Amino acid sequence: MSAALPRIALTAGEPAGVGPELVAALAATDLQADLIAIADASLLRRAAQQRRVDLQLEIFDGSARDRRAPGVLRCIDMPLAVPAIPGRLDAGNARYVLDTLARGADGCTSGELDALVTGPVQKSIIADAGFAFTGHTEFFAQRAGCDVVMMLAAPVGANPDVGGGRFGGDLRVALATTHLPLSAVPAAITQAGLVRTLRILCDDLIMRFGIAAPRVAVLGLNPHAGEGGHLGREEIDTIIPAIEQLRAAGFDLVGPLPADTAFLPSQLVRFDAVLAMYHDQGLPVLKHAGFGHAVNVTLGLPFIRTSVDHGTALDLAGTGTADASSLEAAARLALKLVAHRPR
Repeated sequence: MSAALPRIALTAGEPAGVGPELVAALAATDLQADLIAIADASLLRRAAQQRRVDLQLEIFDGSARDRRAPGVLRCIDMPLAVPAIPGRLDAGNARYVLDTLARGADGCTSGELDALVTGPVQKSIIADAGFAFTGHTEFFAQRAGCDVVMMLAAPVGANPDVGGGRFGGDLRVALATTHLPLSAVPAAITQAGLVRTLRILCDDLIMRFGIAAPRVAVLGLNPHAGEGGHLGREEIDTIIPAIEQLRAAGFDLVGPLPADTAFLPSQLVRFDAVLAMYHDQGLPVLKHAGFGHAVNVTLGLPFIRTSVDHGTALDLAGTGTADASSLEAAARLALKLVAHRPR
């Protein structure tokens, strides 16, 4: 008897965005995983029509599958609160979106599901509905009760001028802080926080990505990495002590490096990942290198979670034309991580 396929759960994200169509497009591929959408079944059927996908939607009953044909998608049906109109946000569905995320996280934590792949959400409409929500990363960290790290990975082949070597085909950028106003970033960077973040990053590079001895580039916060204290003291007071603490414990860390030169190809070949101090320090470079093919990975969780590298694209919702490459890349990376999972 063939082995059961890995169960990859999919959340479609904002129901008025492109997420439901991307899930339908992914179902049409030959991906050898038991794809289980956590969404409103009627929403998925409509999205399949918009995408012109011949979708065979089945209600998930807990049974195992050892093969999947293109077009087959199983569903944990969670009804919308109000009808979804493509391109038109409605705060009435904010709770629905959060409930799908909670169901996916809980299913992975219990072992019912092997990995969670998330479509894009609209943070603003969830906040407008009165929920304290700053992003998937923070939501899953709170639900799992653990510290996490946000990392994006892009295939180097998407831009031949970027990376290579030890990256094994991937440019990986992790973040010391995530969704914060820029004015709040310096105070959020502490020695203890950096030590915790770098431990999670290195541990998951070893355990999930199979990199035996990861080497990580740590960026400075200030221009020129502080220029010896003349352009800021965060490097001297916080970042360097964190690096030295972990080097003493055997971690292979280089830095703090100036962010304006750390992403040169001649630099990147030396490292397995880069730790940026804040969101827009590292991610613009990564998205330039591989937008539409990059994958967001939450490190430190007790389960595997990957996601797209883009937003809800409300202007494309309902047209059936949105590019599904990032969701497919997220699903394929989730499959690889499941295969590498410690037994």
